[in-house]
Amino acid sequence: MKKVTLLILSAVLANANLSVKQIENMVVKIHEKRPGADIDILNNTFEPFVTKKFTVENNTTLLSDKTVKKPIDAKIQLHAIMGNKAFINNKWLEVNDTIEGYQVKYIGKRGVVLQSGNHIKKLLFNDKKNSIIKLEGR
Repeated sequence: MKKVTLLILSAVLANANLSVKQIENMVVKIHEKRPGADIDILNNTFEPFVTKKFTVENNTTLLSDKTVKKPIDAKIQLHAIMGNKAFINNKWLEVNDTIEGYQVKYIGKRGVVLQSGNHIKKLLFNDKKNSIIKLEGR
C-alpha cells in the first residue's frame, strides 16, 4: 500500500508544481469528516422513481406491455440461516431455489431476499444483537 501511495505521489509531483506540504494538506482535507445532507433538504427533494399504473386480471399483473405472473400471496417465514442456507417454511433453501413462487436471490447474515418477476420480498431477523446465534468451533 505504501509503494502505491509513493508511486502516485511521485507521478503527481512529476506532472504538477505542487509541494509536499500542499499534497499533505490535500490528504488532510480528504480525511476530514464532511457533513452529509440535512434531513430537511432530503425531505424537499423530488421523488426520483416513476410509478407505473397496472391492472390485475385473473391473477396476472399487466405492467408496461409485459404480462408477469403474480406470485402466490402465501405467508413466508424465515426461521434460521446457517452458512449459505436458509430455513424458510420448514425447508432448507439455497440461492436460486424456489418457494411459494419466489426464487431465493440472496442469503445474508441477517436476512434473505426473494424475487418473483418484479416482486421482491425481504425476510429479515430482528436488529437486536441477541437474535443471532454464532457457533464457533474448538
